[in-house]
Amino acid sequence: VVVLMVALGQDPPSDDTGTYCRARAKLSEKVIRRLMCETADACEHAIPEDWLWRGRSVKLVDGSTISMPDTEANQEAYPQHGCQEEGVGFPIARIVVMLSLATGMACDLAIAPYQGKQTGETALFRQLMGRLSLGDIVVVDRYHCTYFMICLLMELGVDFVVRLHRQRKADFRRGRRLGQGDHVVTWTRSRRPEWMDEATYQRMPETIEVREVAVQVKEPGFRVDSFVVVTTLLDAEEYTQEDVAELYHKRWLVELDLKSIKCTMGMGILRCKTPHMVHQEIWTCLLAYNLIRKVNLEAALQAGLSPRQLSVTAAL
Repeated sequence: VVVLMVALGQDPPSDDTGTYCRARAKLSEKVIRRLMCETADACEHAIPEDWLWRGRSVKLVDGSTISMPDTEANQEAYPQHGCQEEGVGFPIARIVVMLSLATGMACDLAIAPYQGKQTGETALFRQLMGRLSLGDIVVVDRYHCTYFMICLLMELGVDFVVRLHRQRKADFRRGRRLGQGDHVVTWTRSRRPEWMDEATYQRMPETIEVREVAVQVKEPGFRVDSFVVVTTLLDAEEYTQEDVAELYHKRWLVELDLKSIKCTMGMGILRCKTPHMVHQEIWTCLLAYNLIRKVNLEAALQAGLSPRQLSVTAAL
């Protein structure tokens, strides 16, 4: 702008950005977050029913990390990875994002230091559970395949689709058989985890029924030929084995959405020098991402396409 004004023969404005920075710092983090969430909710309720999965809203959840400038304030709030020597690393934060399968929009986000108590992906996901609605379906990776995670979601009236945790083994000779490689089994409550208080633990059922579905991978390029999906969608007539496998396969879309957020929107490496401004930068980036997704929704409606067929990068 300064160069333009000089070229036009007019008096240039000040090149001091302090006023802009002070004004930006006054923006309310809560307001930006509310706008981001309300944009996602409004679009989720307005889309055609055939964009939903079996008429139900599906939420994809996944975690990642982001880095930020190496300042004392950022280091104190989000210390660098313990494997890095002091002075040669950057502050790093862990994030868990909840996105809509139908719209691709970010519904909410939880952030914490990369290391420390209650900073893991499951702990951050529990912070987001209040954003789920009755009848939703959550699709996550196997890190979240735990007895108590399933119980907490069942309390909310939310169904769960997840890959079987590596510490559990599926034995299709047991349980109630629904088909080849498809059965319902009973899981038993384990001992109380450290993060759960005694009252909540006593509220958890002593047993739950879950469905285990064997999935054969026929597409080239995948790391495994087969795996087992665990779900609370027990009705094999309404949700066939192929339906469950197809739904879990869509979990890969959250990886593409995170790539769009971190790379296309530039949220992978932040620029702000204080935790307060880091949070504002994150929520502003997600709000902008949702508004771009909203443009895609409008274009998809006009063209008779799925919003998943339209590029975030091209829309940007």
